Parts: sequence; C-alpha cells; structure tokens
Amino acid sequence: MEKIASFTVNHLKLKPGVYVSRKDTIGENIITTFDLRFTTPNLEPVLNTAEIHAIEHLAATYLRNDKDISAKTIYFGPMGCRTGFYLILAGDYESKDIVDLLINLFKFVADYEGEIPGAAARDCGNYLDMNLPMAKYVVKKYLNEVLLKITDETLNYPQ
Repeated sequence: MEKIASFTVNHLKLKPGVYVSRKDTIGENIITTFDLRFTTPNLEPVLNTAEIHAIEHLAATYLRNDKDISAKTIYFGPMGCRTGFYLILAGDYESKDIVDLLINLFKFVADYEGEIPGAAARDCGNYLDMNLPMAKYVVKKYLNEVLLKITDETLNYPQ
C-alpha cells in the first residue's frame, strides 16, 4: 500500500505551525485539510485527552457559529497522535489564508468562561473528560508562540 500524505511529512523536522496537509477534489469542489500542529512531534509531550476534548467542543462551536466560515467548515478535531488538530474547510486555501481565523478562534477558547458547550451526558459520549483550564493554557501557548509570530517556516511543511 502507498503511504498516505500525512505519513510522508518528516516529523523529525516538523515544528508547531499551520500547514496545508492536503487538498482533495470532490466533484468540482476543493476541500483543504489543515494540520494545526500544537507540539513538536516526538520531542514535546503530547496533549492530554481532557484539554483536547475541551478545545474540540469550543472550536467546533465557534466555527459552526461564525457567520463567515460556518458554511465552509467541514470538520475540526484532534489528530490521533495528540500533537494537534485537523481543520477541514470547503475551498482552496493556503495556510496564510486562515491565520486570522485561527487567531480569533483560539482567542475565543483562551478567553472562554462558563460551561463548555455540549459538556453534558445527553450531548456527549465522554462529557466528564474535559479540562478547560488546560485547554486555555494550551491555546494561549499556541497563540503566543506560533500564530502571533507566524513565519514561512511555520506555514509550510519542512522539506
């Protein structure tokens, strides 16, 4: 079998950033999958499920309610390796195109107070496994160290 695209990225050189993971064509429509890499693979600790879960609920809620991006949002969720998230949008995008969106999204998460949307037994299959304080810490780190200091190196996969 052929390696899938994400397994061809050199994870030994990969840094936290915003990367186009792949582009797919469905009919005449292009969808773009983004790699939102929060930690350095195989070097930094991975994210814990509780903060991942809280970020997922808050980010999905934000994206589905944002008037400019809601209709283009296909998916937001964690990577299996727990080093970041995938964001899938309808449209042909480059990494630089979504930096402002991500800054607003993660400022929303970093500043969030109150009950996490969907954090109830009726709404979620594992509603008790969420950690809002750690989610806020993780996204603030990503905002300050990556998004607010974005460079070509953190917008394009390493060669």
